[in-house]
Amino acid sequence: MRAVIQRVTKASVTVDNKVISSIQKGLCVLLGIGTDDTEKDIDYMVNKILNIRVFNENDIMWKKGVKDAGLELLCVSQFTLQAQTIKGNKPDFHRAMKSESAKEMYALFLEKLGKAYDPSKIKDGEFGAMMLVDISNDGPVTLELDSRKFTYDS
Repeated sequence: MRAVIQRVTKASVTVDNKVISSIQKGLCVLLGIGTDDTEKDIDYMVNKILNIRVFNENDIMWKKGVKDAGLELLCVSQFTLQAQTIKGNKPDFHRAMKSESAKEMYALFLEKLGKAYDPSKIKDGEFGAMMLVDISNDGPVTLELDSRKFTYDS
């Protein structure tokens, strides 16, 4: 499972010219689910996303995670994070989990995130939709997370 997280001052998702989700200060999480991802990968990501220290406190940098700071999360399913771009110029998405299975995994991810944190602070996009994601990156702070960084083949 791969994620790109960005510390944001605000973020929103628009589908068909309608804003369907928005947050103020917090994290925007772009999540890509791979063919071999399991519930163990979800657990890793939930823990890391909620606790990684990207927020400042009293002028001390990297002091709090989104959960400690009580901030919001905007999660967006993004299969393109599983793309392989080594050969040729066309991205290869064969490592991305198929839509129906990925939808179930993404729902489980959101459910576990909600159990580990305040569900009212968690927003998400629309799975499978063409979305316009508006991100106001704060810092900028952008991090990559991979639940199995050292087990993927090149």
